Amino acid sequence: MADKLPILDLKRSYAAVKDEIREALERVLESQAFILGREVRTFEEHVESYLEKGTAVGCASGTDALVLALMALDIGPGDEVVTTPYSFFATAGCIARLGATPVFADIDPATYNIDLKHAAAKFGPKTKAFLPVHLFGQMTPVEEIAGLCRERGIAVVEDAAQAFGSWRKVRQERSSRGSSEEGGIEEKIVRAGVMGDIGCYSFFPTKNLGACGDAGMVVAVDAELGKRVGKLRVHGEGAAYLHDEVGLNSRLDAMQAAILDVKFRHLEEWNAERRVLADRYRMFFGMKKLQEFVTLPAELDGNFHIYHQYVVRVPRRDELMARLEARGFSTRIYYPLPLHLQKCFAFLGYRPGDLPESERLSRESLALPLFVGLLPEEQEKLVDAIAEFFYEK
Repeated sequence: MADKLPILDLKRSYAAVKDEIREALERVLESQAFILGREVRTFEEHVESYLEKGTAVGCASGTDALVLALMALDIGPGDEVVTTPYSFFATAGCIARLGATPVFADIDPATYNIDLKHAAAKFGPKTKAFLPVHLFGQMTPVEEIAGLCRERGIAVVEDAAQAFGSWRKVRQERSSRGSSEEGGIEEKIVRAGVMGDIGCYSFFPTKNLGACGDAGMVVAVDAELGKRVGKLRVHGEGAAYLHDEVGLNSRLDAMQAAILDVKFRHLEEWNAERRVLADRYRMFFGMKKLQEFVTLPAELDGNFHIYHQYVVRVPRRDELMARLEARGFSTRIYYPLPLHLQKCFAFLGYRPGDLPESERLSRESLALPLFVGLLPEEQEKLVDAIAEFFYEK
C-alpha cells in the first residue's frame, strides 16, 4: 500500500487502456475532424445499442445535458420541476437557470435517492417535470411514479450523471397481442436514463465512464424529442446557418468521443469490479463489528448498483474524517449542504428542518475510496483505522 490512499486514483484504470486511447487519439488527429462527426456518432450509436432504446445526443457536459433536456421540453418561467435537494448543484441549478422553479422533496434515508411518495405530494398545477437523480450509482424506482406522471402530463427527466451502466429489474405486464404466449407479469431490465422521457449523463473524468475533460449526453426515448435536442446543441440549427430556435453551443468533440468509446468497451468489467469492492467493504466492516457506528449503503431490491461513490453514514463524521486524513486516508463529503439551504436558493423560502432526512444525511455522510484498481489491503487498513477511531477508550 502507498503512504497515502486517495479518494480516487484514475491512473490505475488508465494504465489498462492507455495504448487503446492513444491509438484512438492519433486516429482523430490524423483526420483533423474535431467537432462532432463520425467519432461522435459512433459513440452515440454504441450507447443507443447498449441502452436498447432512445436517441443519444452527445454534448459538452452533464450540466448542459440537463439544460438541453429541459429546453427540449419547453420548461421555463412559471413552470415547476420537482427534484431532490441531495445532489450535485447542477440538478437544481439547471432548472433555475431556465427561469423555472425547483421544488424539493425529501430523500429516502436508506438509498439516499428521492422519496417518491414525498415527491408525488409536491406535484401541483404548475409541475411540468419530475427530475429524479440516480445518486451514487443506484437507480430510483421511477416505474413507481411514472404512471402518475403520465396521468398528469408531467415529463420524467432522469439525472443519471452518476449512473451510466446501472440497471433495474422492472415488473410489467406481458403483452399477449399477436403472440401465442399468455399475458401476465414479466421482469425486464431497464438501464438508468431510459425509464422516463429523457435521460442525462455526465462523462466528467471521475465518473465510472469518464472522459479526459468535460463531456455529457442526452438520451431521448422519443425520436422527435431527440432530434430537437440535436438541434439545440448546435444553436438550434436545422440546416447550415439556418436556425429554427435559439439553442446552445454544446457539442461533444471527437477526441472526447473517441476516448469514451474506448473506455466504454471496459465499462461492464469496471462496474463489476466496483461491486466486488463494495462487497469487500461490507465484509471488512462486518468483521470489525462496526454496525453500531457505520451505516453501509443499501442496495434496493432489483437494482444493479454501480457504486460511483461508496457513501456511508457515521456519527462524529467530521472528527472521523480529520483522523483518517491524519493517517493518510482521503475521504470526501457528498454533500455538505442540501440544495434547499444553499444561499442562491434562499428566495425559495426553505428553512432548516423542512427536509430533515436530507439535512441529516448531509451531517453524517462520508464517501470512502472506491475506484478500479483499489487493493484489498488498502480497504482493510482503512476499515481498521475506522474501527480504531470508534473503539478507542
